[in-house]
Amino acid sequence: VIIHGANALRDRLARQLNFEKIVIESVSGYSSVFSDEQALDLIMMAYSGLKNKRIVEMCQQAGINAIGLSGMDGGLIRARRNRGIKTVQNGKRMILRDFSGKPQKLNSELLQDLLEKGYTPVLCIPLLDENGFAVNSENDDILVLLQSELRAEKIISFIEAPGFLDEKDDEDSLVKTMSAVELERREEQVEGRMKRKMLALRKLFAAGPTTVILADGRTQNPLRDALAGSGTVIT
Repeated sequence: VIIHGANALRDRLARQLNFEKIVIESVSGYSSVFSDEQALDLIMMAYSGLKNKRIVEMCQQAGINAIGLSGMDGGLIRARRNRGIKTVQNGKRMILRDFSGKPQKLNSELLQDLLEKGYTPVLCIPLLDENGFAVNSENDDILVLLQSELRAEKIISFIEAPGFLDEKDDEDSLVKTMSAVELERREEQVEGRMKRKMLALRKLFAAGPTTVILADGRTQNPLRDALAGSGTVIT
């Protein structure tokens, strides 16, 4: 199963369309993109449109019978819309509400049917909220939901770094191996997007035993490199 993002493509489209992306930070220190209706349109264009179909195209060229789906298609992934994000704006605390949510329910029958028939699902946002509206969500949270159903033996998560770095600006400070019990301590030493990822990894291991490889997605052959031992292996 492939779960993909398209942040760079979304940001490029935003610049071309003169749309300003808004990043907000919660009072607990986790950052996310504010998702209004225009931002959701960009998500549909970038994620479930261009990027999803290009990945399906590449898979098909490599002999992988891929099928591209957003969380909305077939009601694949249902979410509970966020009641509001507690944030600080201009020194004042406030609650911002947008079209974002937490994945809650997987259409396991659809996913298993595709897998049993030999298809490789290529999945992305948006998801469906409880009222059938499209919502943005975090891939790391989607992964936790999928793992609770699929119980994968190995999960490879690509990031824009060689793996987990002991010093965030020093690519030579790669941590080669990590135990799941270390994750909470490691979460305290990072910030921004990486802080959110470490929190999601803790939830992932709470769902059951697995092996996670945090690997560099910028290389020529990232999957091959990860399977050959690059990145950070968490067990």
